[in-house]
Amino acid sequence: MIISVASGKGGTGKTMVATNLALALDRKVQLLDCDVEEPNAHLFVQAAFDHRETVTTPVPKIDQRRCTQCGECEQICQFKAIAVLPDTDALTFPELCHSCGGCWTVCPENAISLDQRELGVIETGHRNGIFFAHGRLRIGEAMAPPLIRAVRATALPDRPTIIDAPPGTSCPVIAAMKDTDVVLLVTEPTPFGLHDLQLAVGAVRILDIPCALVINRQGAGDDRVLQYALQEKIPVLMEIPFDRRFAEIYSRGEMLIEAMPVWAPRFRALYRQIETLVVYRKAAAR
Repeated sequence: MIISVASGKGGTGKTMVATNLALALDRKVQLLDCDVEEPNAHLFVQAAFDHRETVTTPVPKIDQRRCTQCGECEQICQFKAIAVLPDTDALTFPELCHSCGGCWTVCPENAISLDQRELGVIETGHRNGIFFAHGRLRIGEAMAPPLIRAVRATALPDRPTIIDAPPGTSCPVIAAMKDTDVVLLVTEPTPFGLHDLQLAVGAVRILDIPCALVINRQGAGDDRVLQYALQEKIPVLMEIPFDRRFAEIYSRGEMLIEAMPVWAPRFRALYRQIETLVVYRKAAAR
């Protein structure tokens, strides 16, 4: 089972839920931090890293001696990563390239070869039987989805996988949530939390993935998130109260289930509820 823990906005407690859920399970589990622009799960998991890998993506390199400036490459590129101008060499803009391969496929002179652009790095390690992986996007790089897919590719198929997705509803979030069994949305009972939750639910439903809610800081706002969940028939699987002690634990980089052991069985119960939701969804699909 693959669980993606996501949120419509940052700061809802998404990483806290993902890390505590992974460490609470009495089984081998994989935790993948796919928030590659600002990964922070490692601060809490404290995994011992044993592997580091640079991730690259192919970009076009033009042999100007063979190029006839026919413009076929420029026409097929929808992101303007190649420009063919009169009386000058064809220009490439690697930062805009989406590595689709169209330009070197259509070039009639075989003047385009492959170069590599660095996207970032992946680090993997372990803690108490948990496999942990995260990506770090290269500073200045705008293409997060390829690195997210590379992080997800580190997962083994024989154990549960928990993905700490980026916040929001943009392309990196879709790359983290796509092809998962369930999305656990972490929200807060505030007007901002409700607004961004509605956007996140819309994205999840477009992907046709079942979702459930964890409401963090319950008691800090009103009950409109609960009303919305009831209206949209979205199950609320856990409520975490608004408590200064939780903020203090998080600010020290500690795990909630270790600082307050009473929460460990609650997170294990959360996992069992997610399992039931996935089984029910698959049975209904048949």
